[in-house]
Parts: sequence; structure tokens; C-alpha cells
Amino acid sequence: MTQTVHAPTAPTASGPRVRPELVTEVPGPNSLAIHARREAAVPRGVGCALPVYIDYADGAWLTDVDGNRLLDLGSGIGVTTLGHTQPTVVAAAKEQLDRVSHTLFTVTPYENYVRLAERLGEHTPGSHAKKTFFVNSGAEAVENAVKIARAHTGRRVVAALDHAFHGRTNLTMAMNHRAAPYGTGFGPFAPDVQRVPNSYPFRDGLSGAEAAARTIEYLEQRIGVQDLAAVIAEPIQGEGGFVVPAEGYLPALQEWATANGVVFIADEIQAGLGRTGTWFASELFGLVPDLVLTAKGIADGLPLAGITGRAEIMDAAHVGGLGGTFGGNPVSIASAHAVLDLLETGEPFAEAARIERALVENLRDLASRFPEIGDIRGHGAMIAFELVEPGTTTPLAGLAGEIAAYAASQGLLLLTAGSYGNVIRFLPSLAVTSEQIEYAVEVIGEALARPRA
Repeated sequence: MTQTVHAPTAPTASGPRVRPELVTEVPGPNSLAIHARREAAVPRGVGCALPVYIDYADGAWLTDVDGNRLLDLGSGIGVTTLGHTQPTVVAAAKEQLDRVSHTLFTVTPYENYVRLAERLGEHTPGSHAKKTFFVNSGAEAVENAVKIARAHTGRRVVAALDHAFHGRTNLTMAMNHRAAPYGTGFGPFAPDVQRVPNSYPFRDGLSGAEAAARTIEYLEQRIGVQDLAAVIAEPIQGEGGFVVPAEGYLPALQEWATANGVVFIADEIQAGLGRTGTWFASELFGLVPDLVLTAKGIADGLPLAGITGRAEIMDAAHVGGLGGTFGGNPVSIASAHAVLDLLETGEPFAEAARIERALVENLRDLASRFPEIGDIRGHGAMIAFELVEPGTTTPLAGLAGEIAAYAASQGLLLLTAGSYGNVIRFLPSLAVTSEQIEYAVEVIGEALARPRA
């Protein structure tokens, strides 16, 4: 079958460019040449979803080394929430580089770190006294949250939910739902990690109360409260396929945890800081966690992660027990302040709501024509659809990969997800236009209409 290649569309007086500009096939010859060098110099374990090498980026666009301009609906897996090279963030980073690039906060500290901790305390759910410290990555945030919970409770075990993803370190690999590819062959893993059922309305059909009762039964019978330090949950699961729990599920778990002296940790690494149209996805569910984890979008492209929590829990670790060489690097901290400045205007939340409306409307129209789309879910600029055998919940894993591959050939970057590999997830920057979303869904429709491989 002849492949459709959409013609480039230049920006006009009426609005920005809608369609990608392709001057070569994707990937192009320059990208393929670099990829050959990569295979000789970089371990194969560092995977590559699409061998397209990026030269520069702006807003919702990526321009590769062949001059192809690609529409990015992945944002570095939810990192550049406000857009690639967002001018306010870039300016803040440049200004900080001219002042101080590094001193190490635990040796010679700086005020911006303290102020960012204060600001996260103001914006995370709940009015209780909070404290924050910073590390480099989401996985580090998870590890340190578990350390703090264990220090606070004097207990050992951490419970993670089915379909969760928390990272690639030894402890977080043990907490992930899927062993492959994240943990295969890398054991033994950290002990005292248990996984329990979550709420997955499309697949379990349970109400929030019913799903919570099932989870709590596992916590009490399979683990036992006496040994349980923490329960960790992504309010909207990321790698698991943007699973949105049934109403009431998360508050019921928090209520049970509080009653039993268990620390409730909200992993907001992918869903937090404007992505879902609120400061934190926990707010959508009436959830007030004990600890809140941030990373990814917190500095719009620079490495930073935070652990914010109840002051009495955060103070459980002894002096010197928390830290790290680059945690809270001044340049990343400056960028994060710029991100929070922009979020405080409220405009990004409105953009996330606009993106949700555009995506859901267009995807529902698509689902009316293609029954393989079994479920559409998510909030804000965090929307997904799950592919199944029509009329069933049987996963169609291969189809998700085919859609992503076809989209890439058309200059559209999409991400797959889900424990069954059958989910297409949208993590666009808030700079994406509604017209660009319409184009993206048009391309997905073309992919669904193609003969199956």
C-alpha cells in the first residue's frame, strides 16, 4: 500500500504551523548515520523508540539533523510540559549559569533552594506544615520517599499498585508492575516490596469503594499493618497506560493508611505540575497525600525532582541521611522557579483543559468509526486510548506499535504505554494547538484504516 505523506504547511497570519515538514523519509540519512555510530558507542540496553536525532526544539516541535520538523506529542515523556525551550525558563537558566552553576546545597547552600521548597509546600495538596528536599530524578524521589517512610514508621514494607511504574533503580524495579523490560535479568531485587490490586475501571468494573476494599484486603491479609511503612500510588498511572482510578478509590486508601499509621505517597512525577489541568492530579480525586513526589515537568527539561511532605514525617530522617551531590542544582532550581511563576498565572491550566477537550472530542469521533478503541481516559494534557479486540477487553498490543510507527513516518511523535502494550498515550506540551491535535488524530485514523501487519 502506498504510504501517505502529508505536505508541509507553513505558518500563516491566522495561526501557527499545523502539519510537520518532512524533507526526507523518517528517519533520514543523517539520523541513520548517527544511529550507526550510536550502535558502536552506546550499550544496546539504552533503547531507542525512534532513531531520529534532534538538532533543536521549540514549543511543540522537534527539528532533526535532516531538517525534518516533527510534531511532538510526547514531550520527553511528560517533561517539557510548558513547551520545548520555553523562553521564560531558558532565560532563568541562562541568568543562573552566569551566577552560580553548582556549590552543593548540603555544603554551602543558597536561598533559591529554600524558596522552591517553600513554594512546593504552598502548592501541594493540604494546608498542613510541609518540608521539601530535592534530588535529580523521579526514581531518586521514590527511593528517598521510601527511606523517609521507613524512618518515620520504623516499619519495612512498601506496597505498590498493580500496573505501576516507579523507576529503574534496584528498589524501584522491584516496585514496578512489569518485569520486562525494566527488570529482566537485573536481580536480585530489593526486598520488602509488595504489589497489590489497583482500581482499573475499564478492566475490573469496580466502583471506587469496591476497588479500595479489595486493595485494603490485600494490604491487611497479604502484608499486615504491623510491617507496612508506606503505600505508593500514581494518582493517574503513567507507564501503566494512564489508568484513572474510580471515584473515591484513592481517598479511601488514604483514610485507611492514616488510620493505621501507614505513610501514603503520591507519585506525581508524570501527572503533577499542570499536566492534568491542576497543580497536582491528587486534587482531581480529593486526595491529600502524606508525601508528594515531583520530577519531569518541574523544571521543563532540566534534571530535578522533589519530595514534599508532612513536616513531622520529613524530619524522621537523621542529619546527613538525605542528600546527593547534584540534588537541587542551582540552574535546575532557577528553571523550576520559572515554571512555577508560569503556573501561578493560571494560563497553563486553561491550556491543559483546552487540550483535553480537543483530544477527547476527536478521539470519541475516531472511536465511533474504529471499535478497536475500547477506552478513552485521562485528564488535561494526559489522555490515552486503549486498543482491544472489538467488544472485549482483549488487548491489541501490536496495533499500538503499528500506529506509532505510521505516525512517525508522517512526522508525528506518539508514545505507546500500558501493561499490555496496547495504549497510545498523549503527553503533549501545553503549547500544542487544537488544530495540531486534529491533525494528529487524522493521522491515527489513517493508521487504523491501514491493513493489519
